[in-house]
Amino acid sequence: MPRGRYSLHDPHDHTPLGEEHFHCAPGPSGWRYVSQITAPSGDHAGSVDLAIDELGRPIRLELHAASWQVRGAAIDGVTWVRTDPTGTHATEGNVPAHAFTGTSPAFLIATTRLLRLTPGSPATRVRLVAFTDPVLAPRTIDQSWALLKSEAHATDNGPLMVDEYQVNALDTGERHHIHIAGDVVLAAPGLELEHLETPPSTFP
Repeated sequence: MPRGRYSLHDPHDHTPLGEEHFHCAPGPSGWRYVSQITAPSGDHAGSVDLAIDELGRPIRLELHAASWQVRGAAIDGVTWVRTDPTGTHATEGNVPAHAFTGTSPAFLIATTRLLRLTPGSPATRVRLVAFTDPVLAPRTIDQSWALLKSEAHATDNGPLMVDEYQVNALDTGERHHIHIAGDVVLAAPGLELEHLETPPSTFP
């Protein structure tokens, strides 16, 4: 069960946004990721609890940020309920999309499990519902993902397979690269892996 810490920053000007302390693990029904997010001051800023099935579909999502809450799952596309900080207003949403996304690295892992790309295969288009900080406002986005290469890197625990993905935002044309080993994101825009207690899990 990998445990560790990501540092979060603005991908454009690198302003520190805090840290995400996580643990994750594959299980008999898929994969689960749980994290606590802290602000640069060290104060609690939110949490992520995401479970996906063996096909990469979100079977349970719970997000907290700035006293806002989102609960969601893959039902008729994706369906979610967003609750305001007072707890008096809840709005339900449904979009014919494939999965959820957001600032947490959990969503990058989940998207790769959903797409199951192979090196050299054509880019695959995916529609996602993104929950944007700090109020978890939902926004539907379209991306294309391609697996550029998989390379083995030597480590103290033996070779580590690292996948390099190219992700294009289809609305803006913005392109970036993501490096993933198993169920851990090594580097991506807006985040860096700062500490990892145990090696990444490998998926069957």
